[in-house]
This record gives sequence, structure tokens and C-alpha cells, in this order.
Amino acid sequence: MTSNTSALVLAVFVIVTTTHQQKGVRMEGLEKATLGAGCFWCVEAVFERLDGVHSVVSGYAGGIKPNPTYEEVCSGETGHAEVAQITFDPAKISYVQILNIFWQSHDPTTLNRQGGDRGTQYRSVIFYHGEQQKAIAEKSKLSAQKLFADPIVTEIQPLSTFYAAENYHQDYFRNNPNAPYCRMVIAPKLNKLKLK
Repeated sequence: MTSNTSALVLAVFVIVTTTHQQKGVRMEGLEKATLGAGCFWCVEAVFERLDGVHSVVSGYAGGIKPNPTYEEVCSGETGHAEVAQITFDPAKISYVQILNIFWQSHDPTTLNRQGGDRGTQYRSVIFYHGEQQKAIAEKSKLSAQKLFADPIVTEIQPLSTFYAAENYHQDYFRNNPNAPYCRMVIAPKLNKLKLK
């Protein structure tokens, strides 16, 4: 690398770092939570409205096929669940609080189903990122059981690989607020949770 190239790389790094600091984006200390609670459009819409959540990416986890497509996941043959990977600042919102919203935002007592969405890809699942998250998730599940008459069927598994879904699935509710699914399923869920 020439000295001019090195100087350019350093200058770009300084500008990007300064810009993020000026916008208040905390680049260090962020954590991830990966949750399945039915259709990932709903999960994404719920969690991206929470203070302390840095980003939410719709995707797939828990299956056997590398880089699955939406159509392959919907076939039920890949074993993946539709999930949202939530990047959050634990100084503003804790993993416990993330899980509290998770339990409130779907019915964890229905196996492989949320409302009209049916299939293993819609299962209720927590993919943990490390042993601390596993312990918190197990304790949270036990505590949440008091809120439901039927047994919670939510799976708790280690995250092996997360695959981001296709671009048209990202920010779906924000980009398509008038789509029938958004008006009939997502908007009422956000209203119930008092999230706008």
C-alpha cells in the first residue's frame, strides 16, 4: 500500500468514525438477539420501534441448507425459522426487556403457527448468543409461563448461522404500510403493544 493510499484509508476511517460519534451511534458494546415469533415482518416491525434497538434484520436461522431463499424456507424442507436479528444497546434496553416484549408480541403456546401463518418456519424460537443469553432465556420462559394458560412451546437453541432475508423483506412494514397483511396483522399488533 502506498503512503497516499494509507492516508486515504485513514482519512475515510476518521470521517466515518466521527460521523457515527456525532450521530450518537454507539459502535461498541452492542449485543444481538435472534428471535422467531411467526412472520418476520411482524417481529421486525415490533422491535425496530423500541428505544435502544440499533437495527433489526429479517432472516432465517435454525435450518440445514446454507443461504436459503424465502421460497425454500416456506417449503418447510430447510428447517429454518423466520427470525429477526436485533442489534441493541444493553445500556438502553436489556436482553430481559427484549424477551419481555417477545413474549407479549406473539402467542408462544401455538406450535408452528402464529395466527393464519402455519408451518415450522413460523415457530416460536429464541436463538441464543452465548451461555449468558441461554440462562436468561430459560429463566424468562419459566417466568412468562405464568402469563399463559397453555404450555409455552418456544424452543431455545444456540444460534449457529443467521442468513439475512432478501432485500424486499427488510423494513417491510415501513415500506408497505398499506399492504393488506400490514393493515390487518401488523398494525393491530403494534396498536396492542402501544408501539407506533
